[in-house]
Amino acid sequence: MKGLINIGYGNLVNAEKIVSVINTDAAPIKRMIQAAKDNGKAFDATCGRKTKSVVVMDSGQLILSALLPETIAKKTEE
Repeated sequence: MKGLINIGYGNLVNAEKIVSVINTDAAPIKRMIQAAKDNGKAFDATCGRKTKSVVVMDSGQLILSALLPETIAKKTEE
């Protein structure tokens, strides 16, 4: 078991449940975020900061993070 990964500001996710970590720059990702918010499947872990990455979980839930995808990827390797 990989354990928990810090995705910023004391928020943790289960590393085994992560499907992908993606950047929020593209329009399709922004639409995906809005759809998840509308369906109650988006969790904001940015603490009021700009969303820089989206962590996609195997359950279809999205976790919004203020960390860059590269930063989260490095933490999963540790």
